[in-house]
Amino acid sequence: MNAFLRYTVLRLLVFLGCLLLLWLVGLRGEEQRLLLVVLAALLSMVVSYFALRRFREDYSAQLASSIEKRTEDRRERGGDVRTDEQAEDEESVRPETARDDGDFR
Repeated sequence: MNAFLRYTVLRLLVFLGCLLLLWLVGLRGEEQRLLLVVLAALLSMVVSYFALRRFREDYSAQLASSIEKRTEDRRERGGDVRTDEQAEDEESVRPETARDDGDFR
């Protein structure tokens, strides 16, 4: 299981746990549903920040290595990657293919 999926599932479980805890504490009324969800979200953010630190760091390291690998691959290919300046130069040199008959329609 990749790190992103694991971290996301754990965040959802923490949120559902907070939701259940607040529901057991007494936020059960229909008029309290919004308060229940908002408090559960806030509480789960705090809990996740501390409890899921290791998983967040694993995901961050996986993401960083993926970006680094892509950057290395681009450097190795080097010659076949066009810059914006090269694309603009090619467009300005290319002759117009559209016929200009003076009509703007």
